[in-house]
Amino acid sequence: MKKSSSFVQFIPINGLILFVTSVGFIAGPKFFGNFKRNFKSYVVLALVVILAGGLAAVGCIYFGRTIMGEANHEEFTAMIVGLLSGSLTSTPAFSAAKATVDPIYEGAVSVGHGIAYIFGVIGVVLFVQIIPKLSRANMDVEREKLAAASNAGEKTVVKEKKGKIFDLDGHGFAAFALAAIVGIFVGMIKIPLTSAGLSGTCFSLTTTGGCLLTSLVFGHFAHIGPVNVTPHGSTLKIFKEMGLILFLVGAGIAGGAEFVALFKFSYFVYGMVMTVVPMIIGFLFAKYVLKLSLLNNLGSLTGAMTSTPALGTLIGVSKTDDVAAAYAATYPIALIAVVLISQFLVILF
Repeated sequence: MKKSSSFVQFIPINGLILFVTSVGFIAGPKFFGNFKRNFKSYVVLALVVILAGGLAAVGCIYFGRTIMGEANHEEFTAMIVGLLSGSLTSTPAFSAAKATVDPIYEGAVSVGHGIAYIFGVIGVVLFVQIIPKLSRANMDVEREKLAAASNAGEKTVVKEKKGKIFDLDGHGFAAFALAAIVGIFVGMIKIPLTSAGLSGTCFSLTTTGGCLLTSLVFGHFAHIGPVNVTPHGSTLKIFKEMGLILFLVGAGIAGGAEFVALFKFSYFVYGMVMTVVPMIIGFLFAKYVLKLSLLNNLGSLTGAMTSTPALGTLIGVSKTDDVAAAYAATYPIALIAVVLISQFLVILF
């Protein structure tokens, strides 16, 4: 049974590595210029989305305690924090919450995460498909707007080949593997949060964030000395699709079993609220306040919601990989913010 459980965990983790590393390489050439140009918008959007999710969680805590009469306040708070991490599909927030709650309530965090996780994935995936249809968007025009926004801040990364630049292998498998391995180690780095009053807890980028950051850097610089560290485009396309499939299959197997065993309708509703509220607020804020174009808006939103599957769907809907740069810009900020929000909720409530 333990071997089977380990195998189920192995599938989505490796799927994420393949997908996120591919996204980093694809977004790398335009990421830093785009991020510099729209830095304030990306930071503000990520913080607005995560803060909205946190406030929705607070609302659910008060509703459950005062209206639904939840007796064990600490256990219920642990459940809500688990629901929050599941609704935002955030493994780092889940791990941080488990490390912050009283050990006897770790099970409640796990249950909440499992219940909210499925809609956390499906909700954002459906949103990025429905919104373009509801707005009757002309995708050709939207792609042009996104390309213009990306290229305006793009740093030229095509370098003249003065001297020989050679590949480690024909398809770039070695370069991809190198970025993934370095990213895994970067994700393992733990930063203590004692200065924030969270003694004994640590923040890390995790495998997902580490691989994304490393591949962005590799994709931006393209080569190290005479060595090309950019995989072939066809390799990235295959790994991106394969990674997304593996992640969704693995998450569905594990999440489905937990969902059936632990489902409680009221908890499911709380999880839906914590997915839908920040998603809608983030979209409207990006559209009317930040004035982002539709695809830049949705790409940034998938990162702010830390939703890797939704990015894969959005790439398919928009038929452009440029949305990956917007996802990569908001994702790290949201990752840090949701970890801190989850831990503050445990401490305050």
